[in-house]
Amino acid sequence: MVQVAQTVSQSPNEVVAASYFMRRLGMFFAMQLYNLAAYDEIWNGSPENLHFGALEEFGNRTISTFADADDWEMVDDGERQAHIKRLLNDAHAAITSLRTAAPVSPLTLWENIFGFWLWQYHVLLSDPATEMEARDDLNTLKDDTIWTGIANHSRFAGYLNGSEPSALLNTTVRKTCCFSKDVPGLMRCGFCPID
Repeated sequence: MVQVAQTVSQSPNEVVAASYFMRRLGMFFAMQLYNLAAYDEIWNGSPENLHFGALEEFGNRTISTFADADDWEMVDDGERQAHIKRLLNDAHAAITSLRTAAPVSPLTLWENIFGFWLWQYHVLLSDPATEMEARDDLNTLKDDTIWTGIANHSRFAGYLNGSEPSALLNTTVRKTCCFSKDVPGLMRCGFCPID
């Protein structure tokens, strides 16, 4: 997949391509959490059922993720934490796999996901229709215990550093560069720590 991402994006090397692919996949992880808060549904399919395609977006070739509509399911309140844990495990598995193909920092790959979560929780917490569910889900993601087996603390809580998502918009919240600046046709992301 890293080689495909490098070819589609015209990234200069495998590290940039792996980071690029995780940013694209990070949108899929973010969409799942958005749907959980907004519609009480989440993707519960097998990673083998995901499909990837090269599309043109804003004049650049990019990779999109496609999931079967039958793999989405409704979630009862008592199951939310288990589904969030599964999503974290899926993200961890993807990151672990990408790191076997390219020497990219796991922090970079997690931050590629977290940037989307930051924006979506800003939106969800600002909407009275989704505020309560989003707050519960955000608190789950900030809880160290949900990260057991992945990290010894909540990586997302570390990313937020005690702040609300809305307070971090347009700030240098990342610790690492996502390398979007190195992908032809893309710019440096708005959270980049590199001046």
